[in-house]
Amino acid sequence: MSEHVVDLQASLHEYFGFNQFKDEQEAIIQTVIDGRDCLVIMPTGGGKSLCYQLPALMMEGTAIIISPLIALMKNQVDAIRGYSEGDVIAHFLNSSLGRKEIAQVKEDIASGATKLLYVAPETLTKEENLEFFRNTNVSFVAVDEAHCISEWGHDFRPEYRNIRSMIERIGDNIPVIALTATATPKVQTDIVKSLEMKNERKFISSFNRPNLYYEVRPKLGKEQTIKEILQILKGKGGPSAIIYVQARKTTEELAEMLNLNGISAAPYHAGMDAKSRAHVQDSFLSEEVKVICATIAFGMGIDKPDVRVVIHYDIPKSIENYYQETGRGGRDGMEGSCYSFYAPKDIYKLEKFLRDKPVAEREMGGQLLEEVVAYAETSGCRRKFLLHYFGEEYDDSNCGGFCDNCRYPKEKHEVKNEVKTGLEVVLKLKEGYSTKVIVDFLMGKSSKEMNEYEFSKLEGYAAGVEKGEVFWYSILRQALLAGLLEKEIENYGVLKVTAQGKAYIKKPKSFKIPLNRDFSEEKMASDEVPAKMVALDEVLVAQLEDLRRKEAKKKGVPTWAVFQDVSLHEMATHYPVNMEELSSISGVSMGKAQKYGKAFVEVIKKYVEDNEIERPSDMVVRQVANKSRTKVQIIQSIDRKMPLEDIQRTNNLGWDELLEELDIIVSSGTKLDIQYCLETVDESIQEEIYEYFMNATSDSFNDAYQALKDDDITVEEIQLVRIKFLSDIAN
Repeated sequence: MSEHVVDLQASLHEYFGFNQFKDEQEAIIQTVIDGRDCLVIMPTGGGKSLCYQLPALMMEGTAIIISPLIALMKNQVDAIRGYSEGDVIAHFLNSSLGRKEIAQVKEDIASGATKLLYVAPETLTKEENLEFFRNTNVSFVAVDEAHCISEWGHDFRPEYRNIRSMIERIGDNIPVIALTATATPKVQTDIVKSLEMKNERKFISSFNRPNLYYEVRPKLGKEQTIKEILQILKGKGGPSAIIYVQARKTTEELAEMLNLNGISAAPYHAGMDAKSRAHVQDSFLSEEVKVICATIAFGMGIDKPDVRVVIHYDIPKSIENYYQETGRGGRDGMEGSCYSFYAPKDIYKLEKFLRDKPVAEREMGGQLLEEVVAYAETSGCRRKFLLHYFGEEYDDSNCGGFCDNCRYPKEKHEVKNEVKTGLEVVLKLKEGYSTKVIVDFLMGKSSKEMNEYEFSKLEGYAAGVEKGEVFWYSILRQALLAGLLEKEIENYGVLKVTAQGKAYIKKPKSFKIPLNRDFSEEKMASDEVPAKMVALDEVLVAQLEDLRRKEAKKKGVPTWAVFQDVSLHEMATHYPVNMEELSSISGVSMGKAQKYGKAFVEVIKKYVEDNEIERPSDMVVRQVANKSRTKVQIIQSIDRKMPLEDIQRTNNLGWDELLEELDIIVSSGTKLDIQYCLETVDESIQEEIYEYFMNATSDSFNDAYQALKDDDITVEEIQLVRIKFLSDIAN
């Protein structure tokens, strides 16, 4: 064993008390000590921090650590001080310090006592700091969370783009180490290029987190989703958990609901002041609070090893976000469970946010969302999907049932000829288009590309109509995973046929795959909400469905306007025998119970008595006391025919939040006259949407959008007419 290895190991024990390095830590540290640039890609919990902490302690001078979050700096500084006799060993320099504190930090650095200095990139832009650093012996610069450099990274920070020029102003030939937990090949290239790394060494650890279980469930409305979250948390004994959501308001509502049902929870979002956020973090770390309901503002600054459950109430904007956030679970190496709730309409919401962005940003954001949809809807191994996204190959036979698709595998279909067809279409379109365009071609859709480039005249156009969209998306995704296709990230996901793919076209062979899940068709929650699935009384369901048909015919409304399938299934599980119990069923408000419920309660009560059924004392979700103020204000505002934009502003609601409130109001049995909001909507369009819902099998917005989007009908028009329909017909 060479001398420097012995020294490194001795130093590791001296400074941190560890006897051995993990994975490639030793080689990384030696590279830094040798003065070479290096890029470190290491999953959350893999020991990235040690890769710059140990060489900083061993080398002459002060290492500058660039970090994006003040909370993260504080935690890191506290951690390194915990291994040292004095606090001067590590400092942070940011906007949270006063003048006196800044002077003390600089004095400690000048004396040579401080080995690690944590700064935000903005700190480096200040001239007085640059002047100070020019006269400081800087051992190296570490760029933590380096994915922030790339626009393709999930936490892009424009300030990170200026790091190279700042380093050059500090001194010549200062070594740089860049570290991140999530970086696709494209992001890796961006990091190296932006930091102008020379002769760099790359250390890329496996992205696999074998202790994490991944599952995606259909999102069947707020009530049902909250019920499932409660079942997950209580079923696992009330563990430390993080629930990620998109909207700040939802963090507060969800935390309130959890507390009401006996689970200590707190919200966390960027709209809270720094003191409140710090208090929530401390409460979570000290176990006073078991569950954090958070926006993406929460995560980077928290190092809690025993988070057992990570739930995505809303699907994230990118796979990078998803991987980073799920990576907060099981950092101690013990088992962690990651559940995501997915509904196609959530994607439409995210797409709406991209509308006003520049074209390049819109296309890039669209591609990132496309990958999220592909992940959610795949029926293949989720672990294999994630690792492939980050450029790592994985044999899905090793998953061992640690994702829902491997635990509950779907039937595989022989698609040898269809794979060949898909590859040929990619070549036919000159390898210049994304997955969506290829599917549009096979489905014979009248899209922009089909019309502009006259693709409809090409042989093979509309050849795949009978198979359906879900089928062709499955084919192309599996071809990517098998290495027959590759994606050009630089060109917004353009598909190319690989050499392996071209060989396959010449000589096709057996190719069996599970088809993607069609979430628009989902009626029930996934397999592990078990009580429902197991307890479902099929005989009673049949009786309730028959009663629903009769009631719908009597009232002249669609069957779903009476009660949806999910509500009937829940009735056949919990056997509600009075109106109060019926109103606790998903999708059944007290207003709806009073309007349609009497006959259903009577049928259920008789069935229970006749069959001597012992009713389950299942969880009834305690509801937050009616937040009537906002709802009353909305109802009164609509009665006064106030413009919706003014209602939004008055109640501090986003468009989707207002729609959700309107949905809740009409679903609870209250009628709303919003006809005045539809004055700008052509009557024929209103009639078309109305007619659609009258003949539809559900009130699904996604189904309506898919059916009507080619008729030049906007999302907003469908949303508003749907609310009017629910008010008029379902009430």
